[in-house]
Amino acid sequence: QLQLVESGGALVQPGGSLRLSCAASRFTLNSFYVGWFRQAPGKERERVSCITRGDGTNYADSVKGRFTISRDNAKNTVYLQMNSLKPEDTGTYYCGLGCNNISSWGKGTLVTVSE
Repeated sequence: QLQLVESGGALVQPGGSLRLSCAASRFTLNSFYVGWFRQAPGKERERVSCITRGDGTNYADSVKGRFTISRDNAKNTVYLQMNSLKPEDTGTYYCGLGCNNISSWGKGTLVTVSE
């Protein structure tokens, strides 16, 4: 099974920044579209951002201008840089293989934005 591991989640104050990482083992991430998703308590999982094999990107309207998705092929890792964080960004963040039909998920990393 293709394994993804997220890291970088933390408790941060509103206005702060975090960088999440999605690392892959035993396969090459740059062969795939990779998405970042989040799930807030009591809500459905939603797509936050996605990066294509050609490094095209898209973002949910709620995070445009604040979040940036990128790849480091040498490290076999996809990142999500999150700036100007808001309390409504709180949730568990997951990376997945694909943008729509997800073939494999990581276990998630918790982001809490709070005073």
